[in-house]
Amino acid sequence: MLITDFRTIKNNAVDFITEEELVEKTKQNRPLRIKLGADPTSPDLHLGHAVVLHKMREFQEMGHHVIFVIGDFTAMIGDPSGRNKVRKPMTPEQVKINSQTYVDQVSKILDITKAEIRYNSEWLSKITMYDLIKMMSQFTLSQILERDDFTKRYSTQIPIFMHEFLYPIMQGYDSVAVEADLEMGGTDQKFNFLLARELQIYFHQSPQAILTMPLLVGTDGTAKMSKSLGNYIGITDDPVNMFGKAMSIPDSLISTYFKLALNFNELQVKEINKALETENPMVYKMKLAKMITEKYHSQDEANKAYENFISVHRNHEAPKEIPIHIVQDTKNYKLVDILIDAKLSLSKGEAKRLIQQGGVEVNSVKITDPFAEILPENGMVIKSGKRHFIQIKIQ
Repeated sequence: MLITDFRTIKNNAVDFITEEELVEKTKQNRPLRIKLGADPTSPDLHLGHAVVLHKMREFQEMGHHVIFVIGDFTAMIGDPSGRNKVRKPMTPEQVKINSQTYVDQVSKILDITKAEIRYNSEWLSKITMYDLIKMMSQFTLSQILERDDFTKRYSTQIPIFMHEFLYPIMQGYDSVAVEADLEMGGTDQKFNFLLARELQIYFHQSPQAILTMPLLVGTDGTAKMSKSLGNYIGITDDPVNMFGKAMSIPDSLISTYFKLALNFNELQVKEINKALETENPMVYKMKLAKMITEKYHSQDEANKAYENFISVHRNHEAPKEIPIHIVQDTKNYKLVDILIDAKLSLSKGEAKRLIQQGGVEVNSVKITDPFAEILPENGMVIKSGKRHFIQIKIQ
């Protein structure tokens, strides 16, 4: 059954350009073509991406046709949106590895059997220089410089490279290629979406409507959720990590996460805000963490993650199930190297800082020397930060 519930569509949305145009498209009595694009700049999608994906799922449930465009070509250019410096282009090998994970992750939210999955290299790799110049002739330099990120960089004399000007044109052509009726994404994509409308008119298509969603603030409480900033909750994080990360958000974001990460409606959010005025925020944060974990895993896994959090953070116990880390020899190892090998730190610099700040314990003994070496023993427990543990096994 095909329906278009505009009240549901507008729930939690920021920009809707324009509702009147979309109403006209619905009069054609056909499923709308709803587009969402994502560049595979990292292998993991997070709850920030999920905000838009859940809105897309709502369109699916109304009977409309959703198109998820994986920007395997545009990722090699680098989206400058929201950036105060040039984004490093990715290699084809990096893009391929990251792209492979996207469909599986999107399947956690969309009904993938009814979704159209496209890769923009299908059409962008075939554009000729003549085609590109013709498209570029539709826009002025002043139009491109209207983007907030370009304006800031230009005024502060931070370099803007020519290839960055091509990105919004390439993304706009995606909408032409899939004949999008509506494109959705974060508010930082509004400029690109508007430019896509102009390209569609140039190619004699009806311009797409635009629906933007709020950018979810990350667990640090300041910047938008981003893997590069380390303030993200990945939709494929294991249950314990997902629960723990959700518990780390500041109290001021509790109701926002209920609204955007769990799609609570306005009335429900208002009730939570009222309750938070008098009740302990920890109660609602626990509920939030449990619901997020259950959403992407199961009720049983969410319950286990809750019990693990209680034992580790309230009772100061080690978790019941600790991941095993295998070492090959009974010799001295640099603690920094073990943290990196066990993926408890991403770099030596990060590992050294964590140790110096007192965030690492070996068999419950805090280690603060960043150059410390340890002699592994079977069953040795290493704790990193507040919620990461490994147990050593000698092979």
